[in-house]
Amino acid sequence: MAEMDTSSGGGHKKGPGVKKPKKLSTRVDLTPMVDLGFLLITFFVFTTTMSKPTAMNMNEPKDDPDQQLKVKNSGAMTILLGKDNQVYYYMGVLTADGASEQFKSSSLKEIRQVILDKKKATPMGDLMYIIKADTQSKFGNAIDILDEMQINTIPPGHYAEVDINEVEQMLIQKTEEANGIK
Repeated sequence: MAEMDTSSGGGHKKGPGVKKPKKLSTRVDLTPMVDLGFLLITFFVFTTTMSKPTAMNMNEPKDDPDQQLKVKNSGAMTILLGKDNQVYYYMGVLTADGASEQFKSSSLKEIRQVILDKKKATPMGDLMYIIKADTQSKFGNAIDILDEMQINTIPPGHYAEVDINEVEQMLIQKTEEANGIK
């Protein structure tokens, strides 16, 4: 506890030969405050609940050919994820003669506007986004694209994650080589 010595040893005497008493400083015992701090920490540790992880529901395509969703070519947009946060996309079906005009490059920041433009230009019943990740793309990029679908209020069932095919992998590889992405 706090202690302070205030005794002066008599009256106020002045003059030669009278010694001035030493003034003692106050001393505060901090042990109770440390105890209180640990009690508060213990209380908050035991009463706090940890946040529960949340998962996003995602509709994946069915393996059964009879149950697969039929999509109009005019309403489909395929989003391909490459390495170094590169995003490639094309509308409809990729054809051999029109691949250079159809296959376009973008970034994760610019793809939002492309998604919105496709949503505005296509009736909701025909709209479908097909997401395909390259073997060298990052898992975080796939999560970012799924987040874009949520941000742009694309309803579940209008986007799906599908395996990439060899032609699309080759197009990504050639485009990355041409742009100097290693």
